[in-house]
Amino acid sequence: MVGEPLPLRAPRRRGHLTAPPPVNGAPPVRAAPPLGLLVANFLCFQAGWFACVLGAAHGRPWVGALAGLAIVAGWLAAAPRPGALALLLLVAGTIGWCWDSALTVLGLTSYAAGPLTPPMAPVWILALWLLLASTLHLSMRWLQERLVLAAALGAVAAPLAYLAGARLGAMTLPKMMPALAAQAVGWAVLLPVLLRVARRLDV
Repeated sequence: MVGEPLPLRAPRRRGHLTAPPPVNGAPPVRAAPPLGLLVANFLCFQAGWFACVLGAAHGRPWVGALAGLAIVAGWLAAAPRPGALALLLLVAGTIGWCWDSALTVLGLTSYAAGPLTPPMAPVWILALWLLLASTLHLSMRWLQERLVLAAALGAVAAPLAYLAGARLGAMTLPKMMPALAAQAVGWAVLLPVLLRVARRLDV
């Protein structure tokens, strides 16, 4: 239309494909990250999870925690918007650590004694939450617009993960069924909330 300004080209962001320009005043759409980046993000999360859990199980919780934090630091350094990712890490880490600490205070979960325990959740649990946060804008990005599915996945996957951690010796579940039920309900809420925060921050 004559007199209508031409749309500006969306700026190229490091680590992501360039998104197409907005059409008819619509907000710009972020292009999906490359598949290789998503796979690497997922594999790094799995490696960090095993490092944290096995480190705690073998009496070396700081080894796993440092490995997890190193992975998170790498994603933060490579992020197109490190400030937004840092804020997401802060929010997710605080919420997650408080959640697991609350379950510990209630006697639903128990960890070996450490600098922050008892009754608070240990440092390696905090590292796990930060690792999770580093996936919310990459390998779990596809769930940002599927919050009902995210709630269902959280309700199923979280209890299984905590049960696996207990079976590997990283923690104990003194009241197993109430603990797993609490994790199912909690993660059905927490995962969609954190995905929503990641989308709002436009990491």
